[in-house]
Amino acid sequence: MTDGERHESWTNWSGLLTARPAARLALGDIGALGDAIRTAPGPLRAVGTSHSFTPLVQNDGTLVFLDRFAGLIDHDPEAMTARVGAGTKLGELARAMHSVGQALPNMGDIDRQALGGALATATHGSGAALGAYHTGVEALTLVDGTGKVRDFSTKKNADDLLAVCPGLGAFGMVTQVTIRNVVPYRLHRRRTSLPIRALIDDFAALMSAHRSAEFFYIPFSRMALFITSDLTDSAPTPRPPDEDDAAVVLLGRVQRFTGWLPPLRRALLKRAVASAAREDYVADWLAVYPSQRNVRFNEMEYHLPIEEAPKALAEVIERLETRFPGIYFPIEVRTVAADEAWLSPFYRRPSASIAVHHTAGLDHRPYFAAMEEIFRRHGGRPHWGKMHSLTAKELAGLYPRFRDAMAVRRDLDPDNRFVSPYMARLFGVER
Repeated sequence: MTDGERHESWTNWSGLLTARPAARLALGDIGALGDAIRTAPGPLRAVGTSHSFTPLVQNDGTLVFLDRFAGLIDHDPEAMTARVGAGTKLGELARAMHSVGQALPNMGDIDRQALGGALATATHGSGAALGAYHTGVEALTLVDGTGKVRDFSTKKNADDLLAVCPGLGAFGMVTQVTIRNVVPYRLHRRRTSLPIRALIDDFAALMSAHRSAEFFYIPFSRMALFITSDLTDSAPTPRPPDEDDAAVVLLGRVQRFTGWLPPLRRALLKRAVASAAREDYVADWLAVYPSQRNVRFNEMEYHLPIEEAPKALAEVIERLETRFPGIYFPIEVRTVAADEAWLSPFYRRPSASIAVHHTAGLDHRPYFAAMEEIFRRHGGRPHWGKMHSLTAKELAGLYPRFRDAMAVRRDLDPDNRFVSPYMARLFGVER
């Protein structure tokens, strides 16, 4: 971007967050990135695809776009690793991996984020034995707050790697990552409808019976769409059209026209859920995970100890359906394996993730505040890229290695070049 584009506004994906920074830089050279970190108006924040709902990017200093640090750099077919630019979009990454005979062990349902942003925020898919994206990192390179290039790996400085990834862009700007992959695989995906009571009562067994399982509860329907994916050697079959966006639009219409009559709303929703549940196909891994998400929303997601999830979900549904009749976006429930990363929401505990959504452009605050109270009471840790109200005081009590991570951050960014006002509140930094 040229100097003529300085002061151009920035907006996140949902349209909730905006900024008018002093400077916008698009860099693809690591030396130039180091110079910018030393000299550009502070604070500096890295920009991926702006899919986060928290103000991780928003600030009035410098926004650094890292799209040019993208693509497959090299790969090792024996070790099943690949080195890629941190600006690579997840969908592009999946295609590049598949082309060289490698595969990501798991993915989330949105593949438009940049890899660096997904790693920074502990973005994840679903599967009781499958970790978030950052659990596959073997090594990474970042430029720290002094402009110095730093390398971290599981072989040379494993503890420091656990401290900086996920790192919310506060430890440095990541330029490239070495990922540990697996042999490409094929998945059998099924989608069925189940009563939500059955999912709550038999949560652990149902969610662990498949390689990957998740479900979407449709508010006021008493039914959920239960989605599973399992390894298979069967031949591929046609994937049905992706109608998720259309389904959300339909749910909104049902709410508007029948919200005044709950029995009619429930009957129509049950019929819609039963119709939407018809899905059963086989495809290569990268064709199964992603879905279209074009209907804009804002989102809150908390990661709870897995044993707390059924109770918390029951409370969330009851509170939603007694106090928020206008809500129609589904509640998404997933599971994620424990890991050792210091700022991972899954640090040393198997987790269930519960996500609530609200239509973009409408006031989400009362609904999210009501849900957050439940999540926090059940020991939840927030998704770093999704909305929450926590600050350093609360976070330090949720993350056993929080203060250790902050010590590493101070070493890598002694002058707080990456500390925006939001990051200062989040990490307890005096600017």
